[in-house]
Amino acid sequence: MIPTKLVRDLMTSQVITCRPDSPLSEVVRKMEEHRIHALVVVETDGALAGVISQADLMKTRIVQPYWKHWRGMNARHLMARQVITCQPDTNIEDAIRLITNHRIHRLVVVEEREGKQWPVGVLSMTDVVRDMARESEASDVMAFDA
Repeated sequence: MIPTKLVRDLMTSQVITCRPDSPLSEVVRKMEEHRIHALVVVETDGALAGVISQADLMKTRIVQPYWKHWRGMNARHLMARQVITCQPDTNIEDAIRLITNHRIHRLVVVEEREGKQWPVGVLSMTDVVRDMARESEASDVMAFDA
């Protein structure tokens, strides 16, 4: 029997963040520097405030009022405040369902305390696909050895 994988087994535990008042230029720089497609936005105490993605940034290019004022905008102007989250002990299949059903690219992994959500990781589609590739390679080796 194959043990059930949990989100904690596949998530990236280094959460790259910005603050709601971070200028968009800083948001873009951080995404490029870390080669990621989104940042978790946190309040000054570290609690989850939202997510800002490359797709959010791209929308500013086609919406004239946003593009006109891009240099004066902060993460709070574009971030998604309704964030789809999961817990570290969520079953990986349930997490995949959340990602596919909500048509998103990542889940923010949180722990809840003091009535707030605290980001402890990110589970992206890339993390899941990378694990699928590892499992596929392992099963190919086992099939070859048999």
